[in-house]
Amino acid sequence: MTTKLDTLATALYVKVDDLLKASPGLAPWRPKTGIAPTLSDAELVTLAVMSALLGFVSERRWLRYAHAELGGMFPYLPGQSGYGKRLRKASGLVLHMIRMLAADTTLWSDDVWVVDSTPVECGRSRDTARRSDLAGWAEYGYCASHSRYFWGLRLHLLCTLGGLPVMFALTGAKADERHTLLGMLDAAPEVVAGHPGQSIIADRQYYGRDFEHALTERDLRLLRPARRGEPERAGARLFKPLRQTIESINQTFKGQLDLERHGGRTPAGVIIRVLSRILALTAAIWHNDKTSQPIKRSLIAYDH
Repeated sequence: MTTKLDTLATALYVKVDDLLKASPGLAPWRPKTGIAPTLSDAELVTLAVMSALLGFVSERRWLRYAHAELGGMFPYLPGQSGYGKRLRKASGLVLHMIRMLAADTTLWSDDVWVVDSTPVECGRSRDTARRSDLAGWAEYGYCASHSRYFWGLRLHLLCTLGGLPVMFALTGAKADERHTLLGMLDAAPEVVAGHPGQSIIADRQYYGRDFEHALTERDLRLLRPARRGEPERAGARLFKPLRQTIESINQTFKGQLDLERHGGRTPAGVIIRVLSRILALTAAIWHNDKTSQPIKRSLIAYDH
């Protein structure tokens, strides 16, 4: 484990611990009477982030590694079953930490956002699609960027140009990207209100008079390439290089944080595994920003 990952883990632990002391209601619910957990919630969240940054997609393998290599940082580690159950119950805390760390960076004030969705594959066989606990939420979809069909979900991301996640949603593979974006904006009105006049760069699928009117009502400006038959739109020369930005962010999730190898088999399992990866990227950007690193989204210092 690198010294920089050790530093990031320590800073993240302190941040989560301070948050829980100030707002104990954010901690996962547990009975008032009973044995207090030996592994704290702050340690649990830190473990999940370290697992994602180090590329572990199996909880059993991760805990074996942690027992062997991280005993000095985590004197007590639960078994795989206990770890998984506690982590699934901590999804609300992880969600709150993502927003808290993102807002504590200089990238949060960027006046341009990029939006896109990317597949989160959950299975390949027909039997899996029929019998999985994810059936009904996960569904067959098509990824035009990679020219492939898949069975699973879509992660919708609204990010800054520096790759900082601002809003996100996990939906079925066929969910309308425009409706999902509006739902994300409506779910976080305080973020929209704090960024008046924000520009959102999207691809051709984010179109429609009613959709653009809905964004204008929220004091947001949509920039996208013209569809066939439309006149050229403002900012056309910027779209190609900026579209590569969101593709690069998606590749960070898939190539470095193993988004599609999440291993979740239930809705709660998939959700916490995706949230852990979003928190891992956000935490790395937050730490790089605080330590004045030139490339905020770089994970190289933490992934080995």
